[in-house]
Amino acid sequence: MNPTDIILSRFEQVSSIPRGTKHEEKIRSWLIAWAEELGFRSSVDAVGNLVMYIPASSGMETSPVLILQGHMDMVWQKTPDCTHDFLRDPIRLIRDGDWIKADRTTLGADNGIAIALMMALVEDETVKHPPLVLVLTVEEEFGLAGADYLDANLLTGKTLINLDSEGEGVFTVGCAGGGSVIMDFPVQLENISAAEKSFRLNVSGLLGGHSGEDIAKHRANANKLLVRALDELQKELPIRLVSFKGGTARNAIPRDAEAVLVCSQEQADLVRKITPAFESVLRAEFAQTESGLILVLTEADAQQGAMSIMDSRRFIKLLISLPNGVSDFSAEVEGFVETSNNIGIIEMAETGIRVVSNHRSSVRSRMEEIARRVEAVAELANVKHERTKMFPPWQANTDSVVLKKCEEVYKQCFGVVPKVELSHGGLECGIISDRCGGLDTISLGPTIENPHSPDERLYVPSLQKTWKFLVALLRVL
Repeated sequence: MNPTDIILSRFEQVSSIPRGTKHEEKIRSWLIAWAEELGFRSSVDAVGNLVMYIPASSGMETSPVLILQGHMDMVWQKTPDCTHDFLRDPIRLIRDGDWIKADRTTLGADNGIAIALMMALVEDETVKHPPLVLVLTVEEEFGLAGADYLDANLLTGKTLINLDSEGEGVFTVGCAGGGSVIMDFPVQLENISAAEKSFRLNVSGLLGGHSGEDIAKHRANANKLLVRALDELQKELPIRLVSFKGGTARNAIPRDAEAVLVCSQEQADLVRKITPAFESVLRAEFAQTESGLILVLTEADAQQGAMSIMDSRRFIKLLISLPNGVSDFSAEVEGFVETSNNIGIIEMAETGIRVVSNHRSSVRSRMEEIARRVEAVAELANVKHERTKMFPPWQANTDSVVLKKCEEVYKQCFGVVPKVELSHGGLECGIISDRCGGLDTISLGPTIENPHSPDERLYVPSLQKTWKFLVALLRVL
């Protein structure tokens, strides 16, 4: 088997093991067993991060220790018609020409392909490498929580290569920081009378995507579109909300959202008239980016009660007011998103309706500013709110030794100069570096498109180039 086939074989094995955020125990146990079978020592810290120690190849015993790092968890997203059970079912891989995708779910190449690459590098006895420390974290997709509590005493080495970037030939040297504000809108339900009509309003067919990497691609947020539709209705007639649900991950742009509402029987025809008219407005607005956008109104049978008209208005105004999308572009790097916000999850909870707002910025003070904007809106709406811990931006180091070495090796391998970029997505490099007292870090990886959505796919030819580069790099580090 050639290296690409070996990597894909390992990736298929990784994909057969459920490994969503906070459900990494099975993949961790499988990896520990793999390390034991090969005679490698491993350790697990208090939060579940896995560290494996790989001795150097013959002749490279005195080389400095190199850390290879990725994360074990993946984002769980699927299409509305998909019955996949992420807790039990393996991810079904589909080869489509030069691309690998999944069957109506996220593929999990973010970051399962890093695991497969590490395993293939270690297993190939022709690959010469220094002493390696393989670090695989938990809960990366939930605010970089695993990295934030990584036991630095388990790590040796002063150079770290993160394998969580998504563009072959691109070296990432810095990224945005971020965090979330969680709001709980209290709900008191009142009876629904026989004089009222119930409707279900759905937004679907959107592209979704990564709330960092895809935030500037003019993709619609289902939560925001749905509340705009509700606002359009409540401007013309009194409505009462029964429920609202949209999005499943704070760091994914929501593809679908659904609300149940009631109005008087006399005004039901007005609801039926306004909804398709507003769908036409939205489809025209997103004609260039969201050709699959659908806004559908159907009759419902709501029995559990509905919010008051005033509370419904207040909730709609809260969601209308929350910032979403790109807030500002960088003044230093043309075209680079500096600050953004994503209304990632709205769900019914015991405390009422929970709204999760996720923000990112490469400037610490702007990250604080957008978090305060969200909190201010919540306070004006008299809604309780709580911040998650914010992770800081990873600041670029233009004097990085590993960056210069990577540039040299890449040019030797392929005859072209690689791109060096910042990322608006969140990477663990800065956090791990800080916990270890300062590391020389870089992030790279094969080409992955549309992460955090069921359209996620992996470009197979990029694996061969990533492999060739890493093999050459390991010989000289």
